[in-house]
Amino acid sequence: MTVNSTPPCLDLHIDGKIARVIFNNPAARNALTWPMYEELKQICDSLAKNTDIRVVIFRGAGDKAFVSGSDIQQFVDLKENEAYEVAVDHIFASLQQLPMPTIAMIEGLAVGSGLLMATACDFRISTPEARFGIPVAKTLGNCLSPSNLSWLATHLGVPTVKKMLLTAELIKAPELLESGFLYQTIDASEIDASTTALAQKLTSLAPITQKASKLALARLPQSNLPDCTDLMRETYNSKDFREGVNAFLEGRPPQWIGK
Repeated sequence: MTVNSTPPCLDLHIDGKIARVIFNNPAARNALTWPMYEELKQICDSLAKNTDIRVVIFRGAGDKAFVSGSDIQQFVDLKENEAYEVAVDHIFASLQQLPMPTIAMIEGLAVGSGLLMATACDFRISTPEARFGIPVAKTLGNCLSPSNLSWLATHLGVPTVKKMLLTAELIKAPELLESGFLYQTIDASEIDASTTALAQKLTSLAPITQKASKLALARLPQSNLPDCTDLMRETYNSKDFREGVNAFLEGRPPQWIGK
């Protein structure tokens, strides 16, 4: 089964017990447009109700990126900027709460929302050359919601998340393999077969146990979240954020003023 085959879109393929979702916008390194975000939620909501599906694999089209973030053009006319993060939270939640195991197959970049997508999956397999991060302090000058920060800190650890956010550095796959964030790193020529092998292993195990285990774990970092509306509002309404968007679209370095 395939949903929409013309980029930018998401492609859905179902083969027996395994579903494969492809972020298909290779011309922009699979950056997500708002319609792609909405399509992701629709696909996840549909898969969540399909008891025949035992594993879902997510990957990017081509070999340059899993997902390279959000399409920056959509920020130009955004009116309620901080509401964007809240809306995206609901979409990520539909991925986090899928009842079956999920695998992110990562080649190239997994940055910004791409890192969040990968972290929302239960397992991550990447090539050794893959890079991960949230370089918003270098690019747009925006921020993350407390829900996403909590989720990242739980899976990556606070020091690594601070390194990603405050220095805008991208972290290479071997470092994240050592920390346990990545299930495996493997050459590009073997990554598809290795991902499929893990998926087949997962389909042989008790689905209700898998569901109870992953969803209980998913609830832990989402409990007792602080209200950070003031921080998101200050960031998204700042001159720096507007400068970051304009600079990105104009292909020049942003000039931060701290206002």
